[in-house]
Amino acid sequence: MRRHLAGLESDTLLVLSDENRFYLSGFSGLDGGYNESAGVLLITNDRLVLATDGRYNVQAETEAPLYEVVCYPAGLARILPDLLADLGTRHMGFEAGRMPHADYLRISKALEEKGLKVSFTDAAPVLDRLRVQKEPFEIDAIRRALAFAENAFELFVSYDLAPGMTEKEAAWVLERRMREMGADGLSFSIIAAFGENSALPHAVCGDRVAQPGMPLLFDWGARAGGYCSDTTRSFVLAKADSDYRKVHQAVYDAHMKAVEAIQPGVSAKAVDAAARDHIDRAGFGGKFSHGLGHGVGLAIHEPPRVSAQSEDVLEEGMVVTVEPGIYLPGWGGVRLENMAVVRSHGAELLNRLPLTHTEPGGQPS
Repeated sequence: MRRHLAGLESDTLLVLSDENRFYLSGFSGLDGGYNESAGVLLITNDRLVLATDGRYNVQAETEAPLYEVVCYPAGLARILPDLLADLGTRHMGFEAGRMPHADYLRISKALEEKGLKVSFTDAAPVLDRLRVQKEPFEIDAIRRALAFAENAFELFVSYDLAPGMTEKEAAWVLERRMREMGADGLSFSIIAAFGENSALPHAVCGDRVAQPGMPLLFDWGARAGGYCSDTTRSFVLAKADSDYRKVHQAVYDAHMKAVEAIQPGVSAKAVDAAARDHIDRAGFGGKFSHGLGHGVGLAIHEPPRVSAQSEDVLEEGMVVTVEPGIYLPGWGGVRLENMAVVRSHGAELLNRLPLTHTEPGGQPS
């Protein structure tokens, strides 16, 4: 990390996000919200400091033994000027997108009152690069999270899901199943979207009831060791009609074409195009309304971005989602999502759950 400071022209790095705090120190405290912090890291060429409040003081000392732990009883802005003066800071890199403007003004005022002149530089691009290629232990953690999620989903579909269940009920039962499996928690709020609601890519669970023949879409993920999983499956209860089969097949084929396109050195934009162009040719142009995928790790959404607008290039060790979809308002939608590791030979799919779903009676949907 320290060797990247020179590229930033900064003598101190201020780390604000819980994902990057954990990655660089092992401290697992989580921010309660955009305006509530569990602490920050201050990294220089010869000092490692973890500043936190009394709620996390003992935890920080236990989890981050390489860091000097400093407790601030009255907020970061009160103590930061003295810390920066002690560190000899003149140029500070920080995660600009993670600091609320009110905090920036508060810190700037505190520095001015102390007579300290410190310049600020956005260090987010450097920090993003640190985590974009996953180490083997990180991929193992993602595999564990994915196993919790997929095993829970199989039980949920086999024993819980039935006509008459609402979206809210389905999401709660699936969450319970994941936690019973051993998941640390959810990667994100579960999407259970039935019927017309499945045409909403980020539908909010409501009281719509599952019925035979209607499109059902589930997007869910578990956490293990701080790392996330992310999977989507779409199917119907009972035998699917020809309209549903046509949409599902188009999404399935688009998914497979995208997976085949994944290689180190290939632009993320080209992988998106492999799926999007197929969906367009299948007669559903304009009905795939989001990017093909995104990186996953300690955060559920992190670089690279796999979309038509992305400037990212795939590199070996990246973990990305592949999640094409077709969304037809008034009817419903289909999305199929797997996670893939970029390997030297192409994509290694981490999921074992089939993209197609088979009812107990043997009818694939």
